[in-house]
Amino acid sequence: MSPDIIYVIVQKIWWFLVVLGVLVTFHEFGHFIVARWAGVKVLKFSLGFGPKLLSRQIGDTEYLISAIPLGGYVKMFGEETGEPVPPGERELSFSHKPLWKRTLIVAAGPGFNFFLSYLIFSAWLAVGAPLPIPTFAELSPTIDAVRPDSPAGRARLQAGDRITRIDERDITTKNEIYAVVAESGGRSLAFEVRRGNTLKTFFVTPELYDPGDVEHPLYVIGIEEAAPVVTAVMPDMPAAQAGLKEGDRIIEIQGETIQTWSQMTRIIKTHPRDSLSMQVEREGTVLTLTIIPEAHEVKDQGIATTIGKIGIMGSGRSVIRASSPLTAVFQGVKATWGWSELTVVGIYKMLTGEISSKNIGGPIMIASASGTAAERGLADVMFFVAILSINLGILNLLPIPVLDGGHLFFFACEAILGRPLAERQREFTQQVGIVLLFGIMIFAFFNDIQRLLQ
Repeated sequence: MSPDIIYVIVQKIWWFLVVLGVLVTFHEFGHFIVARWAGVKVLKFSLGFGPKLLSRQIGDTEYLISAIPLGGYVKMFGEETGEPVPPGERELSFSHKPLWKRTLIVAAGPGFNFFLSYLIFSAWLAVGAPLPIPTFAELSPTIDAVRPDSPAGRARLQAGDRITRIDERDITTKNEIYAVVAESGGRSLAFEVRRGNTLKTFFVTPELYDPGDVEHPLYVIGIEEAAPVVTAVMPDMPAAQAGLKEGDRIIEIQGETIQTWSQMTRIIKTHPRDSLSMQVEREGTVLTLTIIPEAHEVKDQGIATTIGKIGIMGSGRSVIRASSPLTAVFQGVKATWGWSELTVVGIYKMLTGEISSKNIGGPIMIASASGTAAERGLADVMFFVAILSINLGILNLLPIPVLDGGHLFFFACEAILGRPLAERQREFTQQVGIVLLFGIMIFAFFNDIQRLLQ
């Protein structure tokens, strides 16, 4: 194994531990701080599971770092049903607290995950940066734009066509289209397309995105992005300084007619610090602007390259902005709600089969995404943490025994029945929950391994 590959693997593992450590710490701290507020004695606060690596006793609580970094736990006094509790210590016992306090303690873990996302989103908006919130309408496999001289254009695919199948693979999101095309090796693909009320089949032969890159061949068909319409301009970046505005449509750069967003960004990325003449359509009038892209160093698989950036965001995305740090406090709530809604709808669509379950990922995918975000900079890492924190919060609220949502379900039953569920009933549902959770984990690992093999 080459040193470069070892470096990439170590880097991704390191950032996986960093990202997961932040998420788990916030989650478990939520349980911990609310339990302490409710007067419950906390016996252990652990980051990780399994054998302990480091530990320190402070007061009643033992703080641990354990060997398996895939979660954590807070162990509270009197937490287990039937656990003997001396009469003089009942006020410190979790199971002897009122139902509403026990509910708050359990809900605090997912709650702190949402709070972490809110803090990151608010900080992001406070510095003037626009924050995207995609919707499933925007992520659907509907073609937004087609380059006329591309394989898709020559095959007569049109904007508005909805791709339902490529060869034998059902398609539910844009990313699935890009993945199938990118890995096609240039062979002809059969696209099943819904146009209006009819289904049509088109044969498209992908072409190399960059013929000079023989090490990482990537195939495209000319529908890779939306139309080149600006929806947000970053403050103090070249686009803002040159006078580019929201709603502008880029129609030409350096004499080259622009049809798609990816065509435009390819030119900008390959011309850092170069003066670019750009024709822009604004409310029916064509303007000529001169923009000099900033040079940014990025890493791909450990290899550093310099690209140009001008600070704009493309069409096909809902965007939230804040006019001041004060409004960012309120807009952060809107952003957290928007991404949470997207996650909930996504889970529902997976359960109903509207979105492929192949989108489920495990630790390997998280490690890969963490490393990729780190290569782009700290801001991307924090944004990734915010999105992942929302996912963790929502998944923990699912009514699966052994998860926080399962405990909350038991508490809801207790509130309705006026008594806790029988120990036998709880044990059975917890066993079912463990089997279900392990099944999801194995499926996620299977998807991760398939991605690696591809």
